[in-house]
Amino acid sequence: MAEAKERCPHCGEVLLKWTPPANSTWDTEFQWVCFNDECPYYTRGWDHMLKTQNIKASYRYRKDPHTGSSGPLPCWSQEAHKDHIISDD
Repeated sequence: MAEAKERCPHCGEVLLKWTPPANSTWDTEFQWVCFNDECPYYTRGWDHMLKTQNIKASYRYRKDPHTGSSGPLPCWSQEAHKDHIISDD
């Protein structure tokens, strides 16, 4: 039986496994992250961060597979963090 895929609550896309960088404070092997560049959470983030923090950045939806907690994964470009996506092959 196939494992149910985690989905983004903002756009419905399947979340991808993403490994945090070595210097991260997350102590998990991976996180679930939405890498849909059309996700409203991500696209609205650019304006929100510029207006509230005066920086050119956004964030992607992230979920911890062990605790179930979720929150933003800060990103500075559309390609940021994509090099840490884990393939399910």
